[in-house]
Amino acid sequence: MKHSNQQLLDRIKADIIENNVCPNLAETATQLVFGDGNAEADIVFIGEAPGKKEDQDGLPFVGASGKFLAEMLASIHLKREQVYITNIVKYRPPSNRDPSPEEKLAFLPYLQNQLEVIRPLLVVTLGRHSGVAFIPGLKISDDHGQPKRLRLRISDNVDRKSEDTILDNRSSITELSVVILPLYHPAAALYNGSMRQTLLDDFGLIPEILNKIRKENN
Repeated sequence: MKHSNQQLLDRIKADIIENNVCPNLAETATQLVFGDGNAEADIVFIGEAPGKKEDQDGLPFVGASGKFLAEMLASIHLKREQVYITNIVKYRPPSNRDPSPEEKLAFLPYLQNQLEVIRPLLVVTLGRHSGVAFIPGLKISDDHGQPKRLRLRISDNVDRKSEDTILDNRSSITELSVVILPLYHPAAALYNGSMRQTLLDDFGLIPEILNKIRKENN
């Protein structure tokens, strides 16, 4: 039986809860903030971790940063429902502190599995933390707006405690070719007005990058 992408994503979400990932974060958070949007999207946006509003609503990028993200999407004629949005860390860190390296590492297999299910043409990382997860040594001030094609080696090392094995009918290590576009986090524009135009300019590159990827894939 073939399962839909959304069913596969729901299984990954359940795995996070069943495997008790980052229990200290889970204890202080209101709920898991897994992801939102089109499970078959061409573009996946990845932030760092949920904030207060996201923690309350259970959805990524619904606060002030989310409003600016929606505005930037509209600038390239896209709606939130057409893309997929998630974070590396799926629980809100206390007091909105930066996620720790250990927390990011704990959630990385689940993020990779999300990408393997969706198989987007383009992954847009929002902020330094999510960018470095894919591009070690990334310097956001130099590298923002510059797409890079990577081959991700995805290890399915998620420990599934349930009997549901809809994700387990594949090899333990797979490769996924994906283009990464590192951008500043939308929150940067909230604190620094000059960043607003930089982000809008970088967003304006997305349609051209997508067209180029589609031509390369044909």
